[in-house]
Amino acid sequence: MFNKKNKFPIHIIFCFVDHFEPKWEKPSKDIENARVEAWLQKYPVITNSHMDSDGKRPQHTWFYPAEEYEYEHLEKLAWLCQMGYGEIELHLHHDNDTPEGVRNKINDGIINYTKHGAFGFENEAGKIRYGFIHGNWALNNSDARGINCGVNDEITILLETGCYADFTLPAAPSSCQTRKINSIYYAFDNPLKPKSHNTGVDVEVGRKQSSGLMIIQGPLTLDWKRRKYGIIPRIENGEISGRNPGTPERVDNWVRQNIRVVGKEDWVFLKVHCHGAQERDWDALLGNNCHRLFEYLETKYNDGKSYKLHYVTARECYNIVKAAEAGEIGNPNMFRDYLIKRQSCEDIRTVKTFEAK
Repeated sequence: MFNKKNKFPIHIIFCFVDHFEPKWEKPSKDIENARVEAWLQKYPVITNSHMDSDGKRPQHTWFYPAEEYEYEHLEKLAWLCQMGYGEIELHLHHDNDTPEGVRNKINDGIINYTKHGAFGFENEAGKIRYGFIHGNWALNNSDARGINCGVNDEITILLETGCYADFTLPAAPSSCQTRKINSIYYAFDNPLKPKSHNTGVDVEVGRKQSSGLMIIQGPLTLDWKRRKYGIIPRIENGEISGRNPGTPERVDNWVRQNIRVVGKEDWVFLKVHCHGAQERDWDALLGNNCHRLFEYLETKYNDGKSYKLHYVTARECYNIVKAAEAGEIGNPNMFRDYLIKRQSCEDIRTVKTFEAK
């Protein structure tokens, strides 16, 4: 799995990102509110019995759609964040758009979300920084059908509005999938053509990039043990769902992809994703299958000798990547706030308290 030059223990940095869409399939107001409430009630129950090597509970990052903003939804997610269960970042669906339209939607999202204490601040400049997931995978107009975006210079807009990294990929089996896989890299915009993030420059120890958008990918490979029709290997893309819960075999497969900063072999990044507002997936995310996922991570990949496990948010994942790029060594836990610090809700508003029943 790893070459002989690796130092031990191997640090497994586990990041769980959520394309969190309470308005999925245009439900009634009661149903969409119930989808958010389910996380408020169930997620603490699931995670309170689990812990990584740093004493932290599993962390969840809710990428909430800017175009579907509801004050009440973000208030409830903000409560979970204030209680230490994760953080909120930006998700966006749009189609046949313009550069001005994208910029306005993102800026509106920043204004709305910061009311709830979302996003972080860059340490020195104090600038708001956010993580991003593109709706329907179509980052930088990458859908081959010409839908779900429309803007070729989206990477430039993301950088100019404060995006620190994109967490959309992998997208397979969608045509939005990039040629570059199982990587952490910088993408550079070409406004004359779509999908300019198809390739890029790997993040590497000692080679600091002054431009480009960081792309933090999750695992993408084939699963030969779960074959379609008993013959064709299935695509393993790191999605956790009701049909594809996080099993031990899948976890091992993710680790084998060895996603890391080039030159930093002892820090391995596992970014998986879900659609957490879909009821059909809740056993994998809020039930017994979720328990089993965390139990396996904590049993096999947190023995203190061969492996140490770190549950991180998207922002913390980025900070640890940047620490590796800068040549930092030691426990990744020291670098959770390396460049971008978490915003405290108390700094900008009075937090309403939601008591989990």
